[in-house]
Amino acid sequence: MAFKEFGNYDAVGLAELVRKKDVTPKELLEEAIARTAAVDPKINAVVVKHYDYAERQIAKGLPDGPLTGVPFLLKDLDLLEGTRTTSGASLLKDFVADHNGTLAQRFLDAGLAIFGKSASPEFGLMPTTESRLFGPTRNPWNLEHSSGGSSGGAGAAVAARILPVAHASDGGGSIRIPASASGVFGMKPTRARNPCGPDRGEGWGGFSVGHVLSISVRDSAVMMDAIHGPEPSSLYVAPAPERPFSQEVGRDPGHLRISFTDKSPYGDAIDPEIAAAVRDIAKLLAGLGHHVEERAPPLAADPAATMTTIVGGNTALTVRLLEQRVGRRLTSDDVERLTLASAENSVKMTPADYVAAQLAAFQISRGLATFFEGCDIFLSPTLCAPPLRLGELNTMSEDLTHIAPVLRRYMPGTSMFNMSGQPAMSVPLAWNKAGLPLGMMFAAKLGEEGLLFRLAGQLEQVRPWKDRRPPVCA
Repeated sequence: MAFKEFGNYDAVGLAELVRKKDVTPKELLEEAIARTAAVDPKINAVVVKHYDYAERQIAKGLPDGPLTGVPFLLKDLDLLEGTRTTSGASLLKDFVADHNGTLAQRFLDAGLAIFGKSASPEFGLMPTTESRLFGPTRNPWNLEHSSGGSSGGAGAAVAARILPVAHASDGGGSIRIPASASGVFGMKPTRARNPCGPDRGEGWGGFSVGHVLSISVRDSAVMMDAIHGPEPSSLYVAPAPERPFSQEVGRDPGHLRISFTDKSPYGDAIDPEIAAAVRDIAKLLAGLGHHVEERAPPLAADPAATMTTIVGGNTALTVRLLEQRVGRRLTSDDVERLTLASAENSVKMTPADYVAAQLAAFQISRGLATFFEGCDIFLSPTLCAPPLRLGELNTMSEDLTHIAPVLRRYMPGTSMFNMSGQPAMSVPLAWNKAGLPLGMMFAAKLGEEGLLFRLAGQLEQVRPWKDRRPPVCA
């Protein structure tokens, strides 16, 4: 019989029930599959279903890990041997991985039952999940809006309670953006905290890092304990944590120096409900005994221009490797116009342009390091506008000039922390009058995920979100 109370538990709670033998991994998997069948036709979050893979895992016997028996989704950018990984691209719709990514292997070692892949925009390039291959992923809070990107499938699936935790990755905001848009918790770890091998040493020039989206703070912390640490090929390592991350949740954060802004990094006006929500959270933090002041880091360079160059260069390499694989030039029948345009624009750049972008990222990083000498935490809106309406970012359009202005308005503040490598989290602390989630972003110094988990745990207690469910909910 299916375990009907599934949606009331986070991943740690489900794993505890499995340990107590109150429920079996098979029952949990059956319930996750049933929830997918009931809800996914509405939101389109689980785009690759390999239930047989998870069934074989359970039949063989799951490893004894911290989350043994919990159903799980891998983002459709990472490799799991014997299963399809499409990267949201038509050309790769039938590609089957012949090995595991290091992070996928660590998820397996944690005892998770991986029953499918969550939707991503093509090659993870956009902050909305609307690939030509699979179509749009819809926000469970309002089906006309995006659940964010590039981990939009994970955000929608967790928000809709198909499962309590799912893999996500963040190269310019792709954990925090769907966390904000979908009303769930998302921590972008410190650079190199979690592995990205074995096929590469770093993603997007060191900007990208993988982790999860979750219902609860403790799920994120327990998962980080399970998967963090270098691999033999790691180019560099993150600072060692003082104690297990799971021990930080519920620990007193102390009296923190918190700086905040309710403005865009560019000085542009932002959505007034979001600005008001930031000020409300600043007031809440002051009431908790933290020292709060309005203060924002200066920008030493333009994050958007830097991202365009770094991501464009990486996209050009992706296209080149695919062309080598198929033995011909790619066309818009193979990949979306945005992918081709990004690659083609990059080809026009020189090696010096790429190095200049790396230098600009370093200048932004250095400016942030100086700024954080005066505070422990920086609070800002994760997104400067409510979740996008589906279709606002059309990556298949002949004219792509609409994209840059939308990105500047929507997500101007996330990528700087990818450049600096600092940890940053989006916490679901506000909703607008239309019922859409508005995430609050908190960043800390390099290696200070523990501090963020302590603060997140405190906020989870005083302003809980777990029982707030979207209309489209399993």
